[in-house]
Amino acid sequence: MMVSDGKKLGLFLLFTPFALWIGLLIILPHVGMFILSLKEKVAPRVYEYGLDNYINFIQEPIYWNTLLRTGVMSLLVTVLTLLIGFPVAYYIAKIAGKRSKGALFLLCLIPLWVSDLIRAFGWILLLRETGVVSKSLQSVGLIDTPIEFLYNDATVVMGLIYTVVLFMIVPLVSTLDGMDNEMIEAGYNLGGSRLTVLRRIIVPYAMPGIVAGCIVVFMLTAGSYLTPILLGGKNSSWFTEQIYDQFITRYNWESGAAFGFVLLTFTSFVVWAGLRLSGQTLSSTVAKS
Repeated sequence: MMVSDGKKLGLFLLFTPFALWIGLLIILPHVGMFILSLKEKVAPRVYEYGLDNYINFIQEPIYWNTLLRTGVMSLLVTVLTLLIGFPVAYYIAKIAGKRSKGALFLLCLIPLWVSDLIRAFGWILLLRETGVVSKSLQSVGLIDTPIEFLYNDATVVMGLIYTVVLFMIVPLVSTLDGMDNEMIEAGYNLGGSRLTVLRRIIVPYAMPGIVAGCIVVFMLTAGSYLTPILLGGKNSSWFTEQIYDQFITRYNWESGAAFGFVLLTFTSFVVWAGLRLSGQTLSSTVAKS
């Protein structure tokens, strides 16, 4: 009986910091933001509760268009990140030696040692009209006048991929590392080509890692602010900018809170649809990756 009580106390002490973290820093702020999103200012310091902030969002096409554009661009970044990260993860998990795995992981981690702001300014120094890329192309005679590579969708996508690719590689490496090499050898022995083995053995086995990486990358991309704004400039149309505008520029916290929950609902729906289409569940994806 004493042992059982001791185990319960130990589990309680281990779980308490996590519960406090989730409750104080995630659940309570979201509850407060949701209540704030339902407030409607009818007079100075006089509020009523209703759905006007959400109705205003629905009635403004620019907000819908920006949200849908953010979703499409985030899906594009997710797909490209998967195409770039999968070969890297496969090489680390199944081809690289034990000693080189740590070095390769370190190379993947290096971009996270600096903040998003510094990384974005690094891209600006490279791609602006007087930047390294433009001057290098001029020096070798490929262009006659400087070219501005910034402030377009391609630059935003490239910067976002650079920011989130590690979050695709890590779950893929974790999943592929558990795959027995004999499964791949058996596929080749049975006459399968490289494409067949990849399609029918490797990808199905790595599906939990693929889904986990795609969820993380999509959520991070859709919620990104600095990279789209700095690299996209005035041409950028990202929904987080609309949220920032409501909170900071217009000082309309009620509408900003509603926009934040609209983004959360939209991204959650996309993740749910992706899980249904892939035949995966969130619990199995987390457990296997």
